[in-house]
Amino acid sequence: MKRLIKKYILPAVLIAGLSLTSCSDFLDRSPLGDLTEDDAPGGINQGRAFQLYALVRGYHITAGIPAFAIHNFRSEDSEKGSEDNDGADQAAFFDNFEYNTTNGPIADYWKENYKIIVNSNTAIDGIERQSTKTKEDSINYAEAKFFRAYAFFNLVRAYGEVPKIDFRITDPAQANIPKSPATDIYALIDADLATSVKYLPTHWGNDFTGRLTWGAARSLQARTYMMRNDWNNMLAASRDVINSGFYNLSTPYDKIFTDNGENSPESIFEIQCMSTSAKPNATSIGSQFAEVQGVRGGGMWNLGWGWHMATTELMNKAYEPGDPRKDATLLYFRRQVGDVVPPITPENTNTPFGESPISRAMGAAFNKKAYTDPALRKLFTNAGFWVNIRLIRYADVVLMAAEASNELGMNSDALNYLEQVRSRARGNNTSILPKVTTTSQIELRDAIRHERRVELGLEPDRFYDLVRWGIAKEVLHAAGKTNYQDKHALLPIPQVEIDKSNGVLVQNPNF
Repeated sequence: MKRLIKKYILPAVLIAGLSLTSCSDFLDRSPLGDLTEDDAPGGINQGRAFQLYALVRGYHITAGIPAFAIHNFRSEDSEKGSEDNDGADQAAFFDNFEYNTTNGPIADYWKENYKIIVNSNTAIDGIERQSTKTKEDSINYAEAKFFRAYAFFNLVRAYGEVPKIDFRITDPAQANIPKSPATDIYALIDADLATSVKYLPTHWGNDFTGRLTWGAARSLQARTYMMRNDWNNMLAASRDVINSGFYNLSTPYDKIFTDNGENSPESIFEIQCMSTSAKPNATSIGSQFAEVQGVRGGGMWNLGWGWHMATTELMNKAYEPGDPRKDATLLYFRRQVGDVVPPITPENTNTPFGESPISRAMGAAFNKKAYTDPALRKLFTNAGFWVNIRLIRYADVVLMAAEASNELGMNSDALNYLEQVRSRARGNNTSILPKVTTTSQIELRDAIRHERRVELGLEPDRFYDLVRWGIAKEVLHAAGKTNYQDKHALLPIPQVEIDKSNGVLVQNPNF
């Protein structure tokens, strides 16, 4: 096993029935500090909380086609990938914005996020009904609140108005309610994350690496404020995380997404995955994150499905000369027989080039941030189920602080935050990525937006950045995705959900 935590956060209710000891009401307590395994004795509430980690790790939320399609494909930097005839309907929908209401991934994404919400509500309600609560109950309560906020944030960004199911469901009919305004959904998200920030610990002991912390909740708060361009709250939240001193950018960029870079000092929210035994009996408590994005080919390059690839727009236009983040993000391959590129095998990725037997791949390069360690592939499986999923990185928070500072007229602060990210990328090579020194708010805005693009390349949410900046149509049309119109910022409500509601749910406009 790669780390002990992975035996704790499993896709099931692990422990049940232990009696709950009395403490003062947990809602009246001060925030919690460091915790160890001795502070978490278990129980039904812990089992329900741990189940939520497994749901977030699932194929439809973070590790498979629905997640990549909704968060990535719609930007100018990502596309469906694989071969032309593999999932052509998904390329039409997400790359070309030929939306329809019967698309499978949008229905799966809706259903699985509500599964997280329903399970969170059960955990929240169970703890609220207890007459006495332990310290661990308060943590489990905060975890459930975080995951409910996380799922509602997914939904409100993707669909806009959605049903606000913030109560325990005991009869499916209770869930058949109309959509609520997006402002109401965000109000619930704000309240849930405020609870999480107050009661989650700042750190966990090694036995619980990867479990939610105060930093994860405060960072997600910053991200929700960012989506609303709420600069003051976005800056306050991101600054709190920065000033805490809990995280840093000491990990070299090309190591972040390797096995040695898991749970690095800049990891704020990272889903833990693992394989549990060696071939031929390898099983996993992991995800398909690496498998879905792995190089699609034959022989030594049979590493996955080949979905979610970089566009030529990202490969040829996004990066400044010499930016090492390009080679750490993109895994190139030979487009046509006879192309001259440096040779490479899966055991040697020191050059940015790879070779694949397929020449009809839709994208320009595979996602190197999903590339798997050849030694572990030999031990376990090519599918890479052990690869952790990085959901919130410290660099993202620093760039949030830079953007909010600039929008609020704090030029020097914005430049300082921006330079922290560029300095890590630059390393010891002072001839690249020159320090940004402009005093123009407009020029600095463009520089920060550029930095988000390359620092977070092929990670989730580039599309949502374009939407919140109000430049989605301009950027996507310039990149050749000319079918995009303003209405495509929101997905249609899945028709299967409208049908099940007997007309209670109303379709989004223009669909």
